[in-house]
Amino acid sequence: MTRDLSANLDTTGKTLWQLVSERALTTPDKRMAFDERGRSMTFGEYKNWCERVAAGLSQMGVGENTNVSWILPSRFESLVLTGALSRLGAIQNPILPIYRHREVSFITKQSDCKVLIVPGVFRGFDFPPMANDVIGDRDVRIIVADPDLPEADPDAVGLPPYRADVDGLRWLFYSSGTTADPKGAKHSDSSMGAANLGMQWSMQVGPDDKAAVVFPITHVGGLIWLFNAMETGVELLMVETFDPANTPRWLGEHGCTCAGAGTVFWLTYLNAQRQLPDGEKLLPNVRIFNGGGSPKPRSLNAEMVAAFGAPLIGGWGLTESPINTMVHVDDPDDKKANTDGRACPGVSIRTVMDGVETARGVEGELRVKGGQVCMGYLDASLDAEAFDEDGWFRTGDLGIIDADGYISITGRLKDIIIRKGENISAKEIEDLLFAHPAVADVAVIGLPDTASGERACAVVVAKPDASLTFDEMVAYLKDAKLSVHKIPEQLEFVDSLPRNPSGKVLKKDLRATYGKTS
Repeated sequence: MTRDLSANLDTTGKTLWQLVSERALTTPDKRMAFDERGRSMTFGEYKNWCERVAAGLSQMGVGENTNVSWILPSRFESLVLTGALSRLGAIQNPILPIYRHREVSFITKQSDCKVLIVPGVFRGFDFPPMANDVIGDRDVRIIVADPDLPEADPDAVGLPPYRADVDGLRWLFYSSGTTADPKGAKHSDSSMGAANLGMQWSMQVGPDDKAAVVFPITHVGGLIWLFNAMETGVELLMVETFDPANTPRWLGEHGCTCAGAGTVFWLTYLNAQRQLPDGEKLLPNVRIFNGGGSPKPRSLNAEMVAAFGAPLIGGWGLTESPINTMVHVDDPDDKKANTDGRACPGVSIRTVMDGVETARGVEGELRVKGGQVCMGYLDASLDAEAFDEDGWFRTGDLGIIDADGYISITGRLKDIIIRKGENISAKEIEDLLFAHPAVADVAVIGLPDTASGERACAVVVAKPDASLTFDEMVAYLKDAKLSVHKIPEQLEFVDSLPRNPSGKVLKKDLRATYGKTS
């Protein structure tokens, strides 16, 4: 039987700071978050900390509509920074910590940020030198949170009155690449709340739940959990770096009930459980495995239910339109296993092919409408292509809507590779490899990979009397400042690339060839 915990939630009519204030007033002493270092924080403590950081940032000139870019791991400090910037009415631009010089330089320039906040050394990478390098002589304040954020006494500073603007621009999330350059999607607190409504409807999260935040908090899917915590009182289990050997057990020891955040993580939980003695439960309190971002094996739901007694609650969304569909906790097992769920409340979806809406059961490009859709791109010239003449957002994803309204993703119009839930632009890698002196022609394709969802494979035509090894390719792309997660994991050579009469590379043929041999 459904426990409808979303019925009384007003998720789209309030700003994040309004939600923070209401939650701190309602349940100030309830634990909001717990991390791997043993730190805990109540909702009341969270609000107070946010106000101190807001005061510190205010002294540095941060205020309403100040563009602030920030790159931080999934720490308490990241949650607090988000709340503090919301209190000030700033425009937040969270940047994934896997991004490096190329992406950070482009994003900070296009967003015209006035403040850039980075960690010190994280996962072996020193962020402050990169920040100084990409900012150069631009008038941008760099703040190193290592891990402390600037704080001050709110009463002494005299914070300006809070002005709620639920529909105004408050978030800039950059897609991880359907073209060589990331696209900055403009979101409001209202659109973030609408996405959270879908998640809440699907998962039925409540104050007794403990949710694993294993996805980057700078990702739109990570930050929606903050909205959810404020609305429902769910406790967040903060994971800074997911360690397959230790994180699953830590989550189990601390009562995790919602274990995210997609196929790669689900397989890790399953493998860890299978290594335990019979009768020992890795996640004794888990009730759902939530997430999305990459295809899931059809057998996986049944395997998770057999191992944990908990189903997969997957879904489909994009940076521009988060959480369009999700499986509901009460959906039949075949829908949980074989589909990406139904349209969430307030979301409309249709399939279109060659400008004509297709019938149920017929593949087409998925187009969406709803409160979760972004306000457009920061580069407004991209909007005409992104939205059709009737205002539907063109997702670029191919899918089928069955007779019951469930969505199955079948492919992509956009030439992207989804590795561990992150989009990788094939064109970006191709553009770099084309410049290599040994490369005459190149195509980068995505191949199925059990561990990561997809892996990138570079198919190269070498110049006469030239050669390129895999290690040389990796070193070359690293020198070009390409993010490590985008570097191809496979290199193949051909005499020529298959092309259609118009000259377009037939990547489906390449996938068919190398997908068989991988």
